[in-house]
Amino acid sequence: MSQSGATVSQDCITAFNDLKLAKKYKYIVYKLSDDNRQIEVEKASDDKDWENFREQLVNAQTKSKSGQIGKGPRYAIYDFEYSLASGEGSRNKICFIAWSPDDAGVMAKMVYASSKEALKRSLNGIATELQANDQDDIEYDTVLKVVSKGLAG
Repeated sequence: MSQSGATVSQDCITAFNDLKLAKKYKYIVYKLSDDNRQIEVEKASDDKDWENFREQLVNAQTKSKSGQIGKGPRYAIYDFEYSLASGEGSRNKICFIAWSPDDAGVMAKMVYASSKEALKRSLNGIATELQANDQDDIEYDTVLKVVSKGLAG
């Protein structure tokens, strides 16, 4: 259990292992349930188009206790493949992205921040973690630079 009291559903771990071991998915987007008690899989996809993945995060919505709908934080796992600039072949890195847009509600951001570690502890094999707060933070080239530590070609 995380500090916020949110538990990680078994589906989160199963989907992650399917991505990591079976290469069944390219990415997974996780969200908190409406009552903020459980982290669950919102979408798992084998779509290799970064822009489609990015749209999932940018357009994520959350509902406040008062019922208002606004921008929503999310967690995501993305299986990054890139070629090394040195020509030494390609690499795979599993990247954990904590998406918390600046214009999301304060309460939603707090709950996501306090639940993040519970999810990360449940997923073994994350190579890189990225905190993203605006759309520039999840541009492909920006993320690639972080994941590859500047070695991508």
